[in-house]
Amino acid sequence: MKIADRKEFASKAPPLTVTPETMVYDAVTQMAEKNFGSVIVTDGDRRVLGVMTERDIFRRVIGASRDPKTTPVSEVMTTEVRMAHKDDNVLDWLQVMSNERFRRLPVVDEDNRLVAVMSQGDFVSYTWPQLLTQFSQMAQATLTPAFNPLMIVFGGLVYAVAVVLIVLAFVG
Repeated sequence: MKIADRKEFASKAPPLTVTPETMVYDAVTQMAEKNFGSVIVTDGDRRVLGVMTERDIFRRVIGASRDPKTTPVSEVMTTEVRMAHKDDNVLDWLQVMSNERFRRLPVVDEDNRLVAVMSQGDFVSYTWPQLLTQFSQMAQATLTPAFNPLMIVFGGLVYAVAVVLIVLAFVG
């Protein structure tokens, strides 16, 4: 499934963005007002320059005893930002996000302009019900009628346990 095929992609609120010159205090105020856990730092053409997360604020502002009213976002943002395109595969990105331990994924257009921000939660909601449906469809298409029904049930249980462990790994 492509990112653009997710219902969350179409229904997402516009991403919260700031410029690099924005003071951390002002960005945090906007984050709190809108209940966002991060802000995307963009240039005048909406090209992604970085992301500032709650973790960046804790570590690079509070932990470093910086004044949020005089510290620009550019000094504390994460600059190595992974970005996806709307035609990318959801499961591929879910794996990358899990392996690289980040939860927010900017989605950009062909000109690298910000379109949306997807979260790990947006993708995890996909995995459980749709993977089970996908498994069921694949099983029906590939298993012969002579195949032992107990093995089918056992295989489904093993798959369900694996999916639950994957989901728990993303949540944890």
